[in-house]
Amino acid sequence: MAVTSATDSAAALASATAPGPSTSASDAAATSDRFLKLLVAQLQNQDPLSPMDNAEVTSQMAQINTVSGIQQLNTTMQALAGQFAQLQALQGASLVGHSVVVPGNGLQVTDGVGQGGFELTGPADAVKVEILSPGGQVIDTLQLGAQSSGLHTFDWNAGSATTSSGLRFRVTSTTGGVSSAATTLVKDTVDAVTTSGGTFSLDLANSGLVPYSSVREFD
Repeated sequence: MAVTSATDSAAALASATAPGPSTSASDAAATSDRFLKLLVAQLQNQDPLSPMDNAEVTSQMAQINTVSGIQQLNTTMQALAGQFAQLQALQGASLVGHSVVVPGNGLQVTDGVGQGGFELTGPADAVKVEILSPGGQVIDTLQLGAQSSGLHTFDWNAGSATTSSGLRFRVTSTTGGVSSAATTLVKDTVDAVTTSGGTFSLDLANSGLVPYSSVREFD
């Protein structure tokens, strides 16, 4: 009577039951049961003159136990990930109505004053802010002089312009005669939070959906 090798079966079962989104405790139990039945069948039908080695049996048992352990760990991690997402959503709900600072270059105008910000990774000898029209033309320039590393803000007399005018800005820093673009930042208001697609994001009034990880500062 030909009996499938428990060694081969253990390897096949390990491959077929590798942890995935649909792996459950019942799958692990069923896998272990099938393996044990195959192992018992092999022991019952082994050649008396060439019995299975104890080390081989122990190795097979360890293999199936490892598969079961990984399946249980995967289930636990999925549960923890779900709980963490719920916790993030609860914490994020408290941000609704508050202001945050995120990457962006749209000029926010309040009571005739345009506001924006930027982030420097190191100190700069000189910083220049250019106000741009919706078409990209420079309509004004602010010379801010030397600035330290970190987050900075600026104000600009916007006259009759409003946020809906579509004005933008760009920031250039110069250090040791070398110019580079700085990260531009805007202040926006949180309208809602979402965990769609497994990513925790903020729905902002002007910037739309922004990953929570992109927030530079909370107001």
